Order: sequence, then structure tokens, then C-alpha cells
Amino acid sequence: MTLSNNSIIGELVAQDYRYATVFQKNKIDFCCQGNRTVEEACAKKDVAVDGLIEQLNAAAQTNDASSSDFNSWPLDLLATYIEKKHHRYVETRITEIKPMLAKIVKVHGDLHPELHEVQELFLGSAGELTAHMKKEEFILFPFVKKMVEAAEGKTELEPSHFGSVENPVEMMKDEHAAEGERFRIIAELTNDYTPPVGACTTYMVTFSLLKEFEQDLHMHIHLENNILFPNAIELEKTLVYA
Repeated sequence: MTLSNNSIIGELVAQDYRYATVFQKNKIDFCCQGNRTVEEACAKKDVAVDGLIEQLNAAAQTNDASSSDFNSWPLDLLATYIEKKHHRYVETRITEIKPMLAKIVKVHGDLHPELHEVQELFLGSAGELTAHMKKEEFILFPFVKKMVEAAEGKTELEPSHFGSVENPVEMMKDEHAAEGERFRIIAELTNDYTPPVGACTTYMVTFSLLKEFEQDLHMHIHLENNILFPNAIELEKTLVYA
């Protein structure tokens, strides 16, 4: 793949997830803000473009082939994968993190008042993500699967109540951006999830889980914003409604 200043970062990661590590290292958002060029992203973070491209080229030469080529997956399979892996992960982790976060706020909140804001932000994210995922599971994903069936000639595609698939996609992307910003603030408040010296085990585990949660969220949003959504929009253009 040819890299240039004008390469779109979300498209790069969609083609080869090894690039994600480079963007993460340089604190460049490739999921919620993946529609930017390399040059635009570097300017925002005051990162040298030539240096970043060198890092990207080096990443492409590594032998890490552990990442699946999600870009080649059928859209119905990808939607099911996102739901079963990432949606279920979010649901499970929310129930684990909530009580642990409440505990460290109660015990350490006076000495570390930023924990109160972290808790407020996480609870807000938990509520919004739960509602967001249900909209995908009951409205958007089923429609994507119907489009795939129509493209395969298995059924006729009936018009949806929301019009073009671009309409719910744009709504989901806006909600993704809100959660990405929320976790950016959480990371800032926690010094990139670094517990204070002498922190208890619960404190350390809570921060570790929050960091893992954010990393999973980045992958989750990447799969939707950079692969599922744009391909669904392109697929719709090839179909004729009944």
C-alpha cells in the first residue's frame, strides 16, 4: 500500500490494522476521526509527517499477522461479529467496572477528587453505549443484513422507515465521536490510566480495566466507522428497492 500525506488514516487502518499501533503511539484518533488525512492528523498533534510515515512503513514490514482482514469480510458476518464480540464485551465490562469504580471513589475520592469526574463520565458512557448498541442491534444491523440478502438475490429489499442507510450511520458516528471524546477526558484525568504510587489492588485493576475498555472501544468503533458503515453505504447504491 502506498502511503502519502493525503492518505486517509481510517482507510489505512481498515486495510492493515498494524498501522493502528503507530497511530495509538502518537495519540492520533483513527476511529472516531478516521476521515482525516495523515497530514491533517499530524498537524493536529504536532507530529512530523515524514517521521510518522516512516513508522507506518516499518509497521507494515512486521510479521504480526494476528489481525483479521476485516475489510474482506461479508458485511452480515462483520455486523454479527461486532455484536457478539464487542457489544457483549461492553455489557460485561460495564457490570464489572461500575462497582469497582464506586469503591475507589468512596475510599480514595477525597485524596483524588478527579475520580468523581471519572466515575461520572464512565456512568454516562455506560448508559449511552447501552442505548447505542441496542439501536444498532435492532435497527441498523438487521437492515445491513437485509441489504446483503438482497444483493445475493435471496430477497427483495423493502424501503426502511429511516430512509437511506446513511441516516442511521451518521447518527451512530456522531454518538461514537461523543464516546471517544468522553474517554479522551477519562484518559487525561487518569494520566493515561496510571494509578498513583502506593495504589491498592482495586485501584490498579480498575484503571487497567478502564484502559482495556477504551482500547476495545477504539477497535469497535474502527470496525464500524471505517469498514462496516462505508461499505454498507456503497452496497446500498447498488440495490434497487422493491
